[in-house]
Amino acid sequence: MAPHSSVENSDLQLLATQLTGDLYDDNTMRTLYATDASAYREMPLAVAIPKTLDDIKKLIAYATSHKISLVPRTAGTSLAGQVVGSGIIVDTSKHFTRILEINAEERYVRVEPGVIRDELNMALKPYGLYFGPETSTANRAMIGGMVGNNSCGSNSVVYGSTREHLLEVKAILADGSEVTFGTESTADFKNKLSDSTGKLSLADKIYSKTFEILSNPANQVEIRKEFPKRSVERRNTGYALDMLLETEPFTPFPENDVKPVPFNMCKLIAGSEGTLCFLTEIKLNIIPLPPTTQGLLCAHFTSIDEALRATILALKYKPQAVELIDNYVLECAAMNKEQKANAFFVRNTEAGEYPAILVVDLSRETKEEVEALAEALRNDFIESGMGYHYPLLFGDDTKKIWTLRKAGLGLLSNLPGDEKAVAVIEDTAVDVYDQPQYIIEFNDILKKHGMSAVHYAHAGSGELHLRPIINLKTKEGHQQFRTIAEEIATLVKKFKGSLSGEHGDGRLRGEFIPQMVGQHNYELFKEIKRTWDPYNILNPGKIVDTPPMDSFLRYEADHIVPEFKTYFRFKDQTILQHAEQCNGSGDCRKTEMSGGTMCPSFMATRNEKDTTRARANILREMLTNSPKENRFDNKEIKEVYDLCLACKGCKGECPSNVDVAKLKMEFLQHYHDEHGVPLRSWLIGNFSKMNGLASYVPWAYNLIYKNAPLRKIANSIVGFHPERTMPLLKNTTLRAWYDKRAKTKKPASPSARQVYLFCDEFTNFNDVEIGIKAITVLEKLGYEVIIPKHATSGRPQLSKGLLKDAKKIAEENIRLLKDIISHDTPLIGIEPSAILTFRDEYPDLVREDMVEDAKKLALNALQFDEFVSREIELKRISKDSFSKEKRVIKLHGHCQQKAISSMIPTKRMLSLPENYTVQLIPSGCCGMAGSFGYEKEHYDISMQIGELVLFPAVRKQGDDVIIAAPGTSCRHQIHDGTGRKAMHPAEILFEALV
Repeated sequence: MAPHSSVENSDLQLLATQLTGDLYDDNTMRTLYATDASAYREMPLAVAIPKTLDDIKKLIAYATSHKISLVPRTAGTSLAGQVVGSGIIVDTSKHFTRILEINAEERYVRVEPGVIRDELNMALKPYGLYFGPETSTANRAMIGGMVGNNSCGSNSVVYGSTREHLLEVKAILADGSEVTFGTESTADFKNKLSDSTGKLSLADKIYSKTFEILSNPANQVEIRKEFPKRSVERRNTGYALDMLLETEPFTPFPENDVKPVPFNMCKLIAGSEGTLCFLTEIKLNIIPLPPTTQGLLCAHFTSIDEALRATILALKYKPQAVELIDNYVLECAAMNKEQKANAFFVRNTEAGEYPAILVVDLSRETKEEVEALAEALRNDFIESGMGYHYPLLFGDDTKKIWTLRKAGLGLLSNLPGDEKAVAVIEDTAVDVYDQPQYIIEFNDILKKHGMSAVHYAHAGSGELHLRPIINLKTKEGHQQFRTIAEEIATLVKKFKGSLSGEHGDGRLRGEFIPQMVGQHNYELFKEIKRTWDPYNILNPGKIVDTPPMDSFLRYEADHIVPEFKTYFRFKDQTILQHAEQCNGSGDCRKTEMSGGTMCPSFMATRNEKDTTRARANILREMLTNSPKENRFDNKEIKEVYDLCLACKGCKGECPSNVDVAKLKMEFLQHYHDEHGVPLRSWLIGNFSKMNGLASYVPWAYNLIYKNAPLRKIANSIVGFHPERTMPLLKNTTLRAWYDKRAKTKKPASPSARQVYLFCDEFTNFNDVEIGIKAITVLEKLGYEVIIPKHATSGRPQLSKGLLKDAKKIAEENIRLLKDIISHDTPLIGIEPSAILTFRDEYPDLVREDMVEDAKKLALNALQFDEFVSREIELKRISKDSFSKEKRVIKLHGHCQQKAISSMIPTKRMLSLPENYTVQLIPSGCCGMAGSFGYEKEHYDISMQIGELVLFPAVRKQGDDVIIAAPGTSCRHQIHDGTGRKAMHPAEILFEALV
């Protein structure tokens, strides 16, 4: 391929004008597409986002004429560097997303390559049908990528790989011609081998070359001799010539009187990684939904070896899946808020160590069937002396276990420092009966090099994802990367296994293909590639002619990076290491249909640039390679972080715990240090001061903001969107009301328990009635409410990256509150984003000698609903104080509350009135996110985010349904987006008092 310099920018600009979609050649977009979920990094020439088939044809013509490559890409979660390359990355994930046809009668579905696997199954569910293969990335993995990698997943013991379900594809070949490949009879196949005109199309040449290779007896012998043995279900090494060889034109009389398999070129296309053709439409076989009752027997073992031997026993019971979770994954889960909760069923060994757990899916149609199978298998384990704990889980608990298992990849990135669990020999597959001995020898190799590995995933299919711990930032790490790959490849060949079971060859394993299938067969692969892609434009350097597996790595060995002095502390790591925790697994690319909060801007735009992954990648890139003295001073970082709402969804949902909101705050302060603080940011950061001044003449402030024409002018002056309404001021502040009332209020009862109320800046000025009602509720329930002397929360300053100011506020609050706040006298907050600063940001922001006090204060800083929920559990508050009226409440959760705390206390509190029914709206971020939704350039995206789930859900509710939202921004967004008034949970409890 030609180097970048051989293509003029003017040529790319001309190409951009010819495309219906978009073409980017700026440094930002090229950087974001330089990596995937693998260890590789290579800057592409450009990034194309095609909209039409014609766009793809033009890109192919351009690549041919300019001798550059095209790299097809969907979600970009490849683990072997399949979608990293020097040419034009062609991302079909945004526009090629249609489900074209569902034929329930004939059981097939036609889709474009950008359809997400889980969302396909959502569409199929009403028909009682299902696409079987399920990757751990299924909520963002796209069908095009699944075909390219021949993905399998946890249930492959039943459903096999994508190849087994691929019926037909429509594709564009390297010469720009359109073609359809599907099932063909032997007669049809042979008819394509001759052309009376003597003019062979590229498709004709492909058929002829296939026949020439596979009809050759010598080739047949070599293929059957050298390829992985057929009992290895997951055979994904190189091009699947062994699969095509077993079709009717070449094997008309299979062994064991099995019916001949019809020829289908799709067997070769599956697993070809975009190196043969450009897929535009995919036809898949679909099957009836899996059994309705899922039961998971989670057998605990004291060692990996014991668990693998037990796997063979488990397979006798025809499970849907047999998955391994090892002690390393469980240890990492304990450090992740969401996954720690999902690991509720784990019981450590007598020695106090984490077990190896075999998750055996025994799903059947009835619970009785599952229980009978589980009892029989449990007895089998016990009689064989295997295992020590065998919980059987049903219902919602099964979702938690699968979430924990699927989070394995991301969890492994939680290791602090530069040593990481590296994808290098993570995809090997052997016969399941060989697996115990294979793993013993595998670990012996690692032990010889002073290394160990994480073991998890598909024990039932003979494929464990095995990741050694390596520091790829060092020369020694680079050498280990190669040495381990070489020695394990030799071991896999010894067991006649496959070096790739489902993740593909890419540039990681391509170098070892001659060893795995023999040089003779490797030369056949090269013939296949040359025939299909005579111009070498389709994802070259993958499978064949790959560069050395230790070239183009993400980290340059012994690269010197300066020490970064930061305002926040990053526990046991630097800010760069925190960004590097992102391994590219793309959990942030799930859409609103899969639920959760992360990442709201991507959910609205579907642009890679707006993912959490992109934000971690751009910061890593600039901090590692920027030539500037202040490496935060880069417009690329500012551009990519612009649509980060700082919702904290990533902190709670990213399995790698990458806190991008924290990274954004840190970046902004360093950027302000270089460029000064913009006026609007200063005004927002000093929200409390501005409101304090306006509160002297609230009538004047409200006169402006109640009048639409005046409001639009005022909004425009400060950089807010003219259509956005503004929160109004009250005639008094909450603190003024409290102080005035104190002069005439009767003393509290001696039996009243003291609590302290944090009078945050939002409640104090804009939500005074909510504050009054919250105090009233607590007093009616027997508590003495004290508003202590304290500063504001610092939330506005944090949101705009004014960390120097926020630090002063945090330290002042700790000085004022540390001696009065305790478990028995907690600090209660009404606005989640304000009170949660004590738990989220303060401990990492204050000076070192205040950290312990900050942590102690954090433990006793509670949201209003958390406190009430706690008191309910302690039997201090009962339902007798509340109405028995029947009401339905639809509850929208605050993003930071979901990330740092939980919605469970809110639901428990609102369920205190015995006839109140509380239902969570399955919404992510509302879209307002503090000041984000007010800002003129962010207003539209803010409303788009609201329209994803929240606004439609609210509009569907009758007037008698209560809409609840703890966050002040959320309530305001709901009002502006739907016209409905949302209530704070404290208000709802106040109105329920009797």
